[in-house]
Amino acid sequence: MKKSTAVAALCLCMAFVSALAACNALPVNGTGTETGTETSTDGGYMPPPEEGENAPDEDTPTADIAVPAPNERQTILLWNENNIPAYNESYQHSSADDDDFIPYIESYPAQGDIKGAVLICPGGAFQFRSMRSEGYDVAERLSALGYQCFVVSYRLRPYSQEVSALDLARAVRYVRSNAEAYGIEEDDIAVVGFSAGGILCGELLLHSDGYLLPDEIDENYIPDSLDYVSAEASAIGHIYSFYGRLSVSDNDVDTLRAGDLPPTFYAYGTRDPFYRQFIRNANAVREAGVSVEEHVFENVGHGFGAGNASCDWIPLFDVFLTDNFKK
Repeated sequence: MKKSTAVAALCLCMAFVSALAACNALPVNGTGTETGTETSTDGGYMPPPEEGENAPDEDTPTADIAVPAPNERQTILLWNENNIPAYNESYQHSSADDDDFIPYIESYPAQGDIKGAVLICPGGAFQFRSMRSEGYDVAERLSALGYQCFVVSYRLRPYSQEVSALDLARAVRYVRSNAEAYGIEEDDIAVVGFSAGGILCGELLLHSDGYLLPDEIDENYIPDSLDYVSAEASAIGHIYSFYGRLSVSDNDVDTLRAGDLPPTFYAYGTRDPFYRQFIRNANAVREAGVSVEEHVFENVGHGFGAGNASCDWIPLFDVFLTDNFKK
């Protein structure tokens, strides 16, 4: 690598980590070494809505969302522009996104035999999204391995982490509701996120999955048919990330156990400023009875994205997903 390129990459990584740490003060609305692979109890699903109180009825509108085109690249808006939960016009003006931004996913069709689906959440401290290195590059590699991939463009600050999780939940629901079209089993859906994107995945699975309706967050939102589909995921990947909030991992074992979390994959480097938090979080998740697979890369820092020769995590994640989807 040329010296100038290496310096630029280092500066980008340092800026990314600084932004991640700074956001914690905002208000809330190599060689890989496998350090542990354990199996324990699986999390349970919430009852489907037809068996509970929040069942759809004849007045529930049909979701106004694109029909899947599973064999081609596609951009899919997740919400109707006139019915977005927790939408705030003033937030739109202060976000890094355009004023008319609507959360969306971009699909990458699987190549060869289809193994399942993966929703990919790029990081960026909820200030921006690293779409190339932590989104498109990852989708290209995973789709080549047989996964239907979806890169998620969720809402950024000043929207809260809780609201961003509504966007991810909606994306999971869309993929599950179209499982047959995408050639997957309904339960063979995983989420993977990088730094803040991984925190978002954790927010979904700890607090916003199952059959949580968006109108529980925004009473003015009108639920549609898609909102009654489960937003559960069968596996999660934390790539230099953890369960918790920006810069602070949630290591409360009781909270993690109550989340009924799916098998969890960690990949991080020893030179990451959050290195010890990753260790503590993985240990707490393991103690909560969750199946954990952990990969630590020597002398690797934060922000390695799709990986390289010193931190090639994607083949490891492929094996992890294949094993868990078979279960």
